[in-house]
Amino acid sequence: MLFGSSGIRRPFGPELIKTALEVGGCVGASCSSIITARDARTTGPLLEAAFTAGAAAAGCRVVSGGVAPTPTVAYAARHHDAGCMVTASHNPEEYNGLKLMNPDGSAFSLARQQEIEDTYILPHTTGWNQQGETDHADIIGPYLDAILDAVSLPEGLHVVLDCGNGAASRVTPVLLRRGGIRYTGINCTVQGFFARPSEPLRENLPYIPAMVKQAGAAGALIHDGDADRFMAFDNKGNYISGDHLLMLFAEWTGATTVVTTVDASMGIEEVATVRRTPVGDSFVSEALVSGGDFGGEPSGSWIFPAHSLCPDGPYAAALFCAMAAEWDVAEKVASYPHYPIIRRSFRREDGRGLLLALGAENPTDGIRIEEEDGWCLIRASGTEPKVRITAEGRDAETAEKMAQKGEDLLRSGEPIH
Repeated sequence: MLFGSSGIRRPFGPELIKTALEVGGCVGASCSSIITARDARTTGPLLEAAFTAGAAAAGCRVVSGGVAPTPTVAYAARHHDAGCMVTASHNPEEYNGLKLMNPDGSAFSLARQQEIEDTYILPHTTGWNQQGETDHADIIGPYLDAILDAVSLPEGLHVVLDCGNGAASRVTPVLLRRGGIRYTGINCTVQGFFARPSEPLRENLPYIPAMVKQAGAAGALIHDGDADRFMAFDNKGNYISGDHLLMLFAEWTGATTVVTTVDASMGIEEVATVRRTPVGDSFVSEALVSGGDFGGEPSGSWIFPAHSLCPDGPYAAALFCAMAAEWDVAEKVASYPHYPIIRRSFRREDGRGLLLALGAENPTDGIRIEEEDGWCLIRASGTEPKVRITAEGRDAETAEKMAQKGEDLLRSGEPIH
């Protein structure tokens, strides 16, 4: 199986290089022009070259944007038949992969992914005199212009910025400077190694609260490796959960219909009309095509369909700055529903098989157990060898009870009837 819930991701090695070459050939055979880019990982240039070689051998023109965030490639894809981002997003440095995008910025659909699964190992080459051209282009400049045209940044605001040594280092600092925003930066240089774990979780960012308080900042902006994710701290140095960021963006944008995933808090339903999808930003994007003002998932993926159907960390950072200049964000978050949510991960190499044995139709969609005052979702990760449990209750005792039900089910291995 090539694709997970967010593209293709693997530990780097010969098999991944071969996959990049063959997938490039498969996608290139159906496109006349593809835009590519890569995140900051040391393995990015080789994988981008392999994908490019495959696509060009199939007769497709390939244009590289160099090191850039995933949403930057997605925005540039509107001028091409497809986009390919070489990234493993928030995974550790030893991973890498491919994320394939349509011209509207959305990820390839399940049907398109299946076409690639079915044909990618076939030879996709043209004659020696029909090879596709390769080129380079500035994709960051037009992307920054688009954000600054869409969002009025508040001059003089002061924030803390942590790009995690990822591709956001090439975009968000420039975005803030051009918008007149002062920032205290950390990990804002492009490196192949991350000074902190790339996933923007609270436990990976213990130094941020003190930085916010010391700087007297209006909040903190946090990116992962390829900047498709964005998380934040409020003006008091408190980490804002993904569920509350979902509510903040929904209110700030005036969204009446929000598309989010089955693992998001039931509290969002007290703020907007909600449509739910399986976990994975590609499902959210696909659902937004048929309607919705804003979409996202609590892992930090925020999609603004008027801009792009790709999760966009720098765009979200710009909106958060505008929000922080108008609202007391800490006070606003305190006004939202606060239902205890427990999120746990267990390393299981057999995660997919285990979920199928438990009765899941699709292991990455998982199994959801619902009761009157709480729920639990058990699912196999689409990007790592893990099983994830998410549980929520109207009080801490109920949330823990639901999480325990999920863990007990994992241990028993007995299917749900």
